[in-house]
Amino acid sequence: MNDILRERLIRKLDTLPEEKIYQILDYIDFLESKYAPKPSTSPNPLKRFAEGVEDTLRAGIMSANVIGGTMNVMNKAVGVLTDVANAGKSVATEIAGVASSVTSSKPQPPPPGTAAPTVPPSPSTQTPPTQPPGDQRK
Repeated sequence: MNDILRERLIRKLDTLPEEKIYQILDYIDFLESKYAPKPSTSPNPLKRFAEGVEDTLRAGIMSANVIGGTMNVMNKAVGVLTDVANAGKSVATEIAGVASSVTSSKPQPPPPGTAAPTVPPSPSTQTPPTQPPGDQRK
């Protein structure tokens, strides 16, 4: 659908009362089931839950104002939860990045079958030779 048509439809929908908008949604669902070559993309789980709540309220013959108010609250809750999920993903990505940089900067052990280089101890760490207990010279 082109942007001009999308904006025109939204402009027309904005002029109608909510109960008529739900009738239009029902008609679009009918047209989609009859003529769409493929099903529409499924929304994320939070939005799918909100749509389920909306459908349940509509089936219970709630007024459009009640449904609209409930859906406004649900929409804000979905927005908050989406922001929290995105923040969690961001933190997890940063932690994974730090963990990979730490593991890549560790010294690698020598390959199996090769002798590790031996380093003689430095003079500061050597201990002076001790004399046997019976031999005390002055």
